[in-house]
Amino acid sequence: MIAEASAGDTEAASRRLAYLKDISLLELTEASLSLAEELLADGAVPAGSEEDALHIALAAVHGMTYLLTWNCKHIANAAMRSRIMASCV
Repeated sequence: MIAEASAGDTEAASRRLAYLKDISLLELTEASLSLAEELLADGAVPAGSEEDALHIALAAVHGMTYLLTWNCKHIANAAMRSRIMASCV
């Protein structure tokens, strides 16, 4: 999600991109796109939050142990966690 890190204040974006330059990116696959669609269709992630659904799906499909986020609205939301996890199984 380089585009997201590139957005906003130019100086802050430059610092974010510098941190990301040596980090491997997860491959966008049909499985991750399909899971993102399922998360939205199931209501585990609300409509209009496609990028959040894709972040979750990429981490799940690639078997990531952790998904580091400061997004408490949809991704790190305790009330939504069980629905998200059920969709990812």
